[in-house]
Amino acid sequence: MFCWGWVVTSSYEIRAGMSYDTIRTEEAGAVLVATIDHPASDVNAIDGRLHHDLDRFFSDLRTNHDYRAVVLTGSKRAFSAGGDYGWFPELQDPVSREEVRAAGKRIVWNLLDIEVPIVAAVNGPAMGLGATIALLCDVVLMSDAAVIGDPHVRVGLVAGDGGTGIWPLLIGPMLAKRYLLTGDPISAAEAHRLGLTAEVHAPEELGAAALSFAGRLAAGAPLALRYTKLAVNSWVKQMFASSFDVALGYEVVTMGSEDHAEAINAIEQRRPPEFRGR
Repeated sequence: MFCWGWVVTSSYEIRAGMSYDTIRTEEAGAVLVATIDHPASDVNAIDGRLHHDLDRFFSDLRTNHDYRAVVLTGSKRAFSAGGDYGWFPELQDPVSREEVRAAGKRIVWNLLDIEVPIVAAVNGPAMGLGATIALLCDVVLMSDAAVIGDPHVRVGLVAGDGGTGIWPLLIGPMLAKRYLLTGDPISAAEAHRLGLTAEVHAPEELGAAALSFAGRLAAGAPLALRYTKLAVNSWVKQMFASSFDVALGYEVVTMGSEDHAEAINAIEQRRPPEFRGR
């Protein structure tokens, strides 16, 4: 947990009624600090509750005009360790799968449409959708103890929730495939070398560094910052428009594959999976 120091208001419901079960919100002057804080997961694994809150939070933030900058971070041991394996069996139901597909699309596009700058403070593992959310923020700061990666393929899934879009934009297609096809995690030092994070800090200094950076942005000319962000994101959205729906559709297909079921069974039985390509 961070000690933010400057935070003056702390609650699950602040100015605009932004209240969630798994995301804690705090105010630091003109900066909103949002902390992924799943009460049932020490690593903020994404299940139905957190996925629903992420959908609501980014939708709310897109229309909220009370803040000039946002810090997004995680509580406990992780930013977000990605999908909760216990949630995956629920997604075998076609109705649930379609709801998650639609919500996943809204999460990405709403995040890209938020006008105020967002600083991601990656305090611990950011994996899968957790990595995508961090990398879609405007400035990424990482703890030197954190790692980032997208291990969808390790459970027989396509990284369709944004990973196949943002990774190639940041590090190029070849390196993106190197990490997306293996699911290998990347240390903070290597992430900095590759350009996945702007700064790396000691764990005890990350919170203050993120808040200081967000405060600097909040003190800038609001219209200039917002419009500059929108201009850059218009290019990002063009790239996503050509590939996101395809990747998300492929992920939905792999959710119903035998390989995905085998991956979940292997995790439960603590053995290596035996993938058969079907």
